[in-house]
Order: sequence, then structure tokens, then C-alpha cells
Amino acid sequence: MAIAMLFMAIEGSMFGMLSYMMKPMFDDVFVGGNRDALVWVGLIVMGIFVTRAFASVIQKVILTRVSQLTMGDLRQDMLAHLMRLDTSFHQHYGPGYLIQRVEGDVNSIAKVWSTLITGAGRDVIALISLFGVALSIDWRWTLVALLGAPLLIGPTVFLQRFVRGNARTVRDVAARLSTRLNEIFHGITAVKLNTLENYQSEKYGDLTRQRVRLETRSAAGQASLPGLIDVMSGIGFVGVLFYGGSEILDGEKTVGDFMAFFTAIGLAFEPLRRLGAVSGVWQVAAASIERIKEVLETRPALRDPSDPMPAPNGVPEIILDNVELSYGNAPVLNGLSFRAEAGKTTALVGASGAGKTTVFNLLTRLVDPASGVIEVGSIPVNLMRIEDLRQMISVVSQEALLFDETLLENIVLGREVETQDLHSALQAAHVSDFVPRLEQGLDSPVGPRGSNLSGGQRQRVAIARAILRDTPILLLDEATSALDAKSETIVQEALERLSKGRTTLVIAHRLSTVRNADKIVVMDAGRVVDEGTHDELIAREGPYKALYALQFNDE
Repeated sequence: MAIAMLFMAIEGSMFGMLSYMMKPMFDDVFVGGNRDALVWVGLIVMGIFVTRAFASVIQKVILTRVSQLTMGDLRQDMLAHLMRLDTSFHQHYGPGYLIQRVEGDVNSIAKVWSTLITGAGRDVIALISLFGVALSIDWRWTLVALLGAPLLIGPTVFLQRFVRGNARTVRDVAARLSTRLNEIFHGITAVKLNTLENYQSEKYGDLTRQRVRLETRSAAGQASLPGLIDVMSGIGFVGVLFYGGSEILDGEKTVGDFMAFFTAIGLAFEPLRRLGAVSGVWQVAAASIERIKEVLETRPALRDPSDPMPAPNGVPEIILDNVELSYGNAPVLNGLSFRAEAGKTTALVGASGAGKTTVFNLLTRLVDPASGVIEVGSIPVNLMRIEDLRQMISVVSQEALLFDETLLENIVLGREVETQDLHSALQAAHVSDFVPRLEQGLDSPVGPRGSNLSGGQRQRVAIARAILRDTPILLLDEATSALDAKSETIVQEALERLSKGRTTLVIAHRLSTVRNADKIVVMDAGRVVDEGTHDELIAREGPYKALYALQFNDE
């Protein structure tokens, strides 16, 4: 930046030198008829333009690099910060909104580098040098040229506030556009099946027209700022023409004096116009800076303890004791208590809304309970570092999240994995069953959200990930609920193999998939209403048997 500012100062000072050369050009060459002066004046003018060109190229290249590095760092910092915020934040702000924060707002700030910084370095120096030349010729002419300046103060303040407020609204509408696009493209199948193409297009069109109106207003506000400079320039030019012209006609000033002054002031108004435009760009950038600042100042409610305890070794036991939790005014867990024994499989069953998935969220500290204790290996989870806790847990859910990368990258997720370990994981998860059928094998792209793979294949990829993670705790959230019978059989076999030697918690609506669990915990309205093995629960003829009979009769 220091080097770029130096070259901007050199470029800006060339304006002053050029205007200063007007005096010898007219007085010594054109009026005085000095041919020798013609040579050295011409060489100096040529040198001015060459120096300006060289300085301009250097500072623009440096500024571009600085700008890109800075924007890249800012985007990376924002993404890292957003990923660490609580799930409640992400439930409140959709992906499109956050994408607009990371990309749209940062891009808006990037314009500051090319406009504001350049203006501050080049145009301010140019103005100083040009007004220095003007003052050296006649300070009274300079004051006359600036007659219109006081008239700019009020309108400029009003326009700056208008542009900034409008820019914030533009960014909000842009976020809603991004959110709409994100929802359409992620739900494109549902859009097609429900013939919602026209509906979604109209909704997007309404937002687009709203953005057009706002962008037009913003452009009008930004353009008005340099427009005010033009008004001031006109007043100044007319004043100098009448006042200075009279002195030249009276012989008090030379033509060279007037041309040097006129050139200096004429060249000065262009940097002034650019600085006026910079003011508008700054207001737009300031609105984005405020929005980015809001995000970066948001702090997660779930944090590591000040004096964390180390994660337990080995395969831990999991205990929930009198746990209560509400979402808003709606109670979810009401004194929930149960024990998942180390190295065994515990299944959570019950009607939808019983709180089963909330248990997983509590174990992984996506949320904290209002009261009660959750222990892993005799250590409360809120006394461990969040990263240490989550490194103990693997999760396989009904929605296997795959990234738009190769199959291999989706399995290893950036970890260094031994070839033998990878081969064993592929075999155990039955991924090796379908890899030979893929055109590029493990290097085949899985497509956006794994769209190139079937549901069963995506689940097997998720299981292979969990095998490679080799964690002591395994959480299975209805991992086979969306699969056909053949795929379910294959995936269920892989899950049973994965569960061996681990403390496993299973959520399942299909009770047939948890018959062999070491313990089944029956939940209702956020509390445990019964627990035991499948045979014990059937013999009691309680709520579990009613659920089992209902599913059996339905089948």
C-alpha cells in the first residue's frame, strides 16, 4: 500500500506540473517566440506524460493485488465465523442471505480499493499540486473559482445519507434474491412436480423489479454528487473569466498566467468530480461494512468452557439426567433421563415430536439444555471443548450430505488416509459394490448434493466416512428410512458392522430395524415412558407394543 500510495502521489503531482508548464509554453514560446524554449518545454511535457503513465500502471497493479488479497481474507474470515455460529442463527438467516453477506457485501467494499483509495492517493495529491499552482499565480482568482463550494455542503450531506440508506435496502433485496434462487435450485424437483415454474418466476421477477428501482435511485444519488461539483465548476469558471479576464485586458496579468491558472483549475475539477463520485461509492461500501460488522460482532451462545476438561478415553457411557429444553414457549424435553451403556446400542423410539432428534442435538452441543445434566464418559458435555466432543461422535442421518466433489473427496474429507484403511472402509460400507460401475471410479464427481448417486449409495458413502472417522460414539438418525427394501438391507448390514464396539444411539421409526438393540428407550412428549429390550417391552404390553402392533398391522 505504501508503494502504491507513492506512485499515486507521483501520478497526481504530474497534473500540477503540466498546468505549471502552460506559463512558459505561452509566455516564452507562443508569445515570446523563443525557439530554444520550445525544445525543453516539449521534452518536459513528454516526460510528464511518460512518468504519469508509468506511475499509473504500477499503482493499479499493486492496488489490484492488495484488493484481491484483502477481499479474499475477508471472505475467508466471514465464512469461518459464520460456520461457528449457533444453529439458531442459521435457522433465522437462510443460505442466500449469508451468501450475499460473504460475496455481495464484500464485493461492494472491493470497489473502495479501485475508487476511494485511488482517489485518496492520486486525486488528493493532484488537487494539492493544482491548487498550489493556482495560488502561486493569484490567490484571489482561486477564491473566485471556489465561490460555489459553500453551496455544496447541505445537498452533499443529504445525498450521502440517502445513498447509504438506499444501499442497505439494495443489499437486503439482493439477499432475498439469493435466498429465492437457493430455494428454487435446491428444490427444483418439487418445483417441476408441482408446476411452480411460473409462480417462482413471478416471485423472482417482483424482487428483480424492486432491485431495479432501488439500484436506479442509488445510481441517481451517486451521480448527483459529482453533478454538484459540475455546478460549482461552472460558477467558478464564470467568476474567473470575468474577474481574471478584466485584469488581462488591463495588462495586469499575462496570457501565460491566465492559461496556467485556467489549466490548473480546469484539471482540478476532474479530480473533484471523481472525489464526488468516491463519496457515493463510499456510502454504498459503508452500508456493506455495517452489515459485515453486524455479522462479525455476532457471538455464538454455545462456547467452550474457560477451563475445559479433557475428553474421556475409550468407549464412553452416555447419561441424560432430568434434562429439560424448550424452543421458545414450546417444551420439547420434560425431565428426560436415560442411560446408554458403553459399547452397546440404544434405540430411541416414539411418535414424531417426542424429542428424539433433540437428544442428538444436545449430545453434539448444537443446543444446550435449560436444565439437567448430559454426561459422556462421566464428563458433562458442557465442560468439554466443543471440538473435542464432536471428534468423539460420528453421525449418519437420513439426509447424507455430499459435496459437489469426487466420490473419494466426499469420503476422506481432506484427511490423510492409509490405502488399506480406505479399502477396508469401502468394503465394510458396501461402497466397493458400486464403485466399479462408475465411469471414473473413486474419482467420479458425485454432483451437487450427491445428485449423481442414488439414495442408498449416498448413505453408504456416509457410512464409509463414519468408519474412517473411527469414533467411539455413533449416532444413527433414521439412516434407512428413505431407502427401498434392497438398499435398506445393504445399509442396515453396514450399520450393524459399524456399530460394533461403539456406544450407539439409534433413532428409527421402523421398529423392525431396532429389534436387536441392546436397549430400546420409548419416548413421548419429551420424557421416557418405558425402556428395555424388544422382548421385554412386548411382554409389558405398554406403549412400545402398541406402536409395534400399529406398524405390523399397517404392513
